[in-house]
Amino acid sequence: MTDTPRQMHLFLVIGNVGQHHGAWREPDSGIELADSIDFHAEVARRAEAAKLDALFIADHLAMLGREAHAPAQHLEPVTVLSALSMCTESIGLVGSASTTFNEPFNVARQFASLDHLSRGRAGWNMVTSAFGEENFGSDPLPSHAWRYERAGEFVEVTKALWRSWDADALAVDREAGVYARPERVHPVNYRGRHLTVSGPLNIPRPPQVHPVLVQAGTSADGMAFASRHAEVVFSAHQGLAMAKRYYDQIKRGAEQVGRDPDGVKVLFGLSPVLGDTPGDAQERQRVLAGLLNADYAKQLVGFQLGGIDLADYGLDEKLPLDLLPDPAVINRRQGRFDLYRQLIEEGQTLRRLTEIEATAAGLQVAVGDVEHIAKEMVTYFEAGAADGFILIPPSQRVDGRRLLSEVIPLLQERGYARAAYQGTTLRDHLGLTRP
Repeated sequence: MTDTPRQMHLFLVIGNVGQHHGAWREPDSGIELADSIDFHAEVARRAEAAKLDALFIADHLAMLGREAHAPAQHLEPVTVLSALSMCTESIGLVGSASTTFNEPFNVARQFASLDHLSRGRAGWNMVTSAFGEENFGSDPLPSHAWRYERAGEFVEVTKALWRSWDADALAVDREAGVYARPERVHPVNYRGRHLTVSGPLNIPRPPQVHPVLVQAGTSADGMAFASRHAEVVFSAHQGLAMAKRYYDQIKRGAEQVGRDPDGVKVLFGLSPVLGDTPGDAQERQRVLAGLLNADYAKQLVGFQLGGIDLADYGLDEKLPLDLLPDPAVINRRQGRFDLYRQLIEEGQTLRRLTEIEATAAGLQVAVGDVEHIAKEMVTYFEAGAADGFILIPPSQRVDGRRLLSEVIPLLQERGYARAAYQGTTLRDHLGLTRP
């Protein structure tokens, strides 16, 4: 057994039957159960048995044409995670909530409630939202800079609301008839450019004080926001060099604003396509690619490239750079646009772009047997390109099961992943201090 000074932090993406936009067509995908708690609970229990740090549910606030060719993310994250808190005991529960289309008081209440119900296992993925404006009366979408400026205020207000009850605010004195000490419950009285919130929160202080703050920005604004506010950062990159560069920038950015870099965990996004042998894994990738509607796949990539029309381009063509809009006009996912622009500059075909987008939403795809996937994770970890991984199986019932039952035990055997929980809260799992 390898004696390593640290172990990987591991999150598993759940919600729906898997990430790949064609995996729902497999006979045993479980797509008919995608909106049931039974399906989610099955995945959650397996992830907890594997001793992962947390489950993660993303969110989508618009259909974006998905209804015809791929299942959308249907269920609201905090609702699902609250239900899962009752059928799990230790694993963390992380969900997305938008800082553009919500208000701090609502989000503070939701995640304080989840933290109480789960006894300290909640995490909030702070998203500024790149789409959905037509459903929230914000058409057109506010500018990228505006969204991050509001997000900065939003997070500060939300943290203030969580802290508005002191640790000793509850008296619960039945004889005197005093439930809480009013002098220990404080208004927030925040007045900013974007937000006005009086407070206090109407829920006592959460067990973790702050549910763990998670973020996944890869644009310049997103990275600055992550370095200042996030405690877990998702790295959405292709290749070791890009991942290492991002990791170093996030850690350096945290240090520059006076934070301990070790208090910011960078998790590299990885989508494992598994087979008994390398050849079997390659065949599985081909099968998954064959399940994807080509026209829909082109739409996905075109959306990430600023809304361009790729209908007339063949999958085996290389896109001309002059087809792309000026990066300065990209107002949605700037980080994703930059990633695909770089891949186009490297000469990747449209087919490759669609595979990356449809399989793992732009994250790294690893194809191989159990040993290969484990070795790739160790390579990134030991190279200082990741503190761990956010794992995004193309299919929960195929790749996800093998990941949890074969890859993770191999990493545990070699000392790279925990074999038992040492604490009770998500902060304990991540080695994060209480605020």
